[in-house]
Parts: sequence; C-alpha cells; structure tokens
Amino acid sequence: MKDTTRRIFIARTVAGGLGALAVPLVTQAAPARVEESDETAQALGYKHDASKVDKARFPKHNATQRCANCSFFQGGANDEWGGCAMFGRKQIAGPGWCNAWAAKPA
Repeated sequence: MKDTTRRIFIARTVAGGLGALAVPLVTQAAPARVEESDETAQALGYKHDASKVDKARFPKHNATQRCANCSFFQGGANDEWGGCAMFGRKQIAGPGWCNAWAAKPA
C-alpha cells in the first residue's frame, strides 16, 4: 500500500509542477508616469522636455539641467524614464526638469 501512495504522490507532484509551468506568468504593470498636468508636477514646474521650461518663472534653470543628472532621479544617466523621490512611485522623463532639481554629488 505504501508503494501505491508513493506513486500517487510522485504523479501528483509531477503533474502539479507541469501545471504550474503551463500557467502564464503574471507580468507586473509598468509604474505610472507623471503627467505635466498632475498637481505636484505643476507645483514643481515639471516638464517632460527641459527645453520647454518657462525661464521667466524658473530663472535658476539652465540648459544643462535635466532629470537624468539630478540627485533625485532613480534611473541611469541614459534612461528615458525613471523614478524620482519628488514624485513617489511615478516615473519621470530623463530629459525632463522640475524646480526641485539638484546636482548629483560628485
């Protein structure tokens, strides 16, 4: 009787393992991206493209500043999108800019 139980256990284990492999993997949704119309984005003057920043409203902005070279940017220097400490779980554009920009430490 133990041999039968062992065979059934092994058969069920193999079948269960194959069944688990047959189930498609659940893909994680990409994090939401910040829209320029978001309340926080408007308060910080965020733009997806740093060349479109209102220079009259944000005189400290200069052409070399962009999200990808900001200390708050949580992506690589060449990433199109990445996380930002200012925007929580939302992603921002690497070539973008906001008034919270701060140089990365050297």
